[in-house]
Amino acid sequence: MFGFDFCCSDKDAELNYLLVEEPKPFCLPSPLPQWPQGQRFATGRINIGELELAMIKDFEIISSYTPKKSKTGGVTFYKPVSIPDGFFTFGHYSQQTDQPLRGYVLVARAAQNTETMYPPLKTPLGYDLVWFSGTVYVWQPIPPEGYRCLGFAVTVDETEPDVEEVRCVRDDLTENCEVDDVILEISKSLKLWNTKACKTGIFCRGVTVGTFFCGMDTNFDDELDICCLRNVNFNHEAMPNLEQVEALIDHYGPTVYFHPDEVYLPSSVQWFFDNGTLLFKKGNENGIPVESGGSNLPQGGKNDGEYWLDLPEDTNDETLVKNGNLESAELYVHVKPALGGTFTDIAMWIFCPFNGPVTFTVEFLNINIEMNRVGEHVGDWEHFTLRISNFNGELWSVYFSEHSGGEWVDASNLEFIDGNKPIVYSSKCGHASFPNAGTYIQGSTKLGIGIKNDVDKSDKFIDASKRYKIIAAEYLRGVVEEPDWLQYMREWGPTVLYDGRSELEKILKHLPIFIRLAVETVVDFFPMELYGEAGPTGPKEKDNWYGDERC
Repeated sequence: MFGFDFCCSDKDAELNYLLVEEPKPFCLPSPLPQWPQGQRFATGRINIGELELAMIKDFEIISSYTPKKSKTGGVTFYKPVSIPDGFFTFGHYSQQTDQPLRGYVLVARAAQNTETMYPPLKTPLGYDLVWFSGTVYVWQPIPPEGYRCLGFAVTVDETEPDVEEVRCVRDDLTENCEVDDVILEISKSLKLWNTKACKTGIFCRGVTVGTFFCGMDTNFDDELDICCLRNVNFNHEAMPNLEQVEALIDHYGPTVYFHPDEVYLPSSVQWFFDNGTLLFKKGNENGIPVESGGSNLPQGGKNDGEYWLDLPEDTNDETLVKNGNLESAELYVHVKPALGGTFTDIAMWIFCPFNGPVTFTVEFLNINIEMNRVGEHVGDWEHFTLRISNFNGELWSVYFSEHSGGEWVDASNLEFIDGNKPIVYSSKCGHASFPNAGTYIQGSTKLGIGIKNDVDKSDKFIDASKRYKIIAAEYLRGVVEEPDWLQYMREWGPTVLYDGRSELEKILKHLPIFIRLAVETVVDFFPMELYGEAGPTGPKEKDNWYGDERC
């Protein structure tokens, strides 16, 4: 268990006890609608077994701290306020000072009709001082035996917080957590982090409570000595029903913009099948036409390399299918629980019949070279995910899938159109999703060397709030019928091999000697699709179908 045997201090920092102007809380552009009624979704309370939870977004400032030579503007500590009667907090909240106030902490009370020998919540025995600097003192609660703490308390002087300030939770109602994003580097070894549950995904029960972790810079091979909650009442009663899901998509469904020069547009899966797509089996040179709904595709199992899809054999038909059909395109929606059922993830998948070649760039020399075939493949699946609070139905963040990874972007940093609908930009040829227009480099952003992803608005777009189809929501237990093609776990395109290294060598010959080594170093870390592309698999074969998004 990682903990403190000593107290760290930093008395040379710039201190801000009273701020000239408090950060303004972030609000979505438009008010939330009245969601359709049903179950416990958006009622403000979530039962996780022996505990009932509420979300608090109202805070009062405790104090601020800015290290000298700080590039981030320091950190501000907040105390949750407007806590409902009978509920208790697990710790205080912190975030970077120069950001709009955007966060939450969960508070809890013992659930009704719960009688146990050991109560789910207890006051700490006291506190350990773990770090201080002038008017900022960070304290870690000391839990009673059989209980664990979930956060830290902050004061403006050396007076220990009252034991009534926070609560500890019985051990069997908790799960281990780990550090997430760094909030602030306080010193060379001491940092503040956000936290997250160690295990995430559809079937995982860890509930992050929104507090921070203050600790030494370490790889944290040992578990943290704070934790998150465990949902032991995993019946999905706080998840939205089908009518509520449709209302959420109607309210938040993004507009997806494709680049003005995009050639390889999306289509519906049915259009792809209806226009001559062929199913091939290993050892057989002749493909068979795929039926409209994919009913003759092999179902279930794993990707064993025995089957794959390919474009029509006729050249004209192949070109037609490669270019897609925007009029038929729709978003394919997978709805699933997140963060132990306290949030809902609405993953929206988009299908493109063909992925175009990549463009290699050396920005400071203004060199942009479109590769001949590198990056091309048949059947391209991309997605983005809306993460929505089950406490009130508020859009909290959006995940943008970007090739082999992606990023979560808080709602406060999104572009919106038509009320609370975010904008999603799809990159030229590659269809990766991004939150803002511009050019994104896959490689070295510092050197400006790598694969170029251009995104911009155009008259080529899809309104996901109108053109979508819900294809899966396992927690609704059979309410949503999954299409036949979703059960096809094999490849949506043939394996393609090309000599991408030779193409890159040609580029290197035209570069000045003084940057050639830097380019070669970047190229060595490029993904395997530069040298060959296995046929991509469908959504249900991706690890984020049942797991969390990959960052």
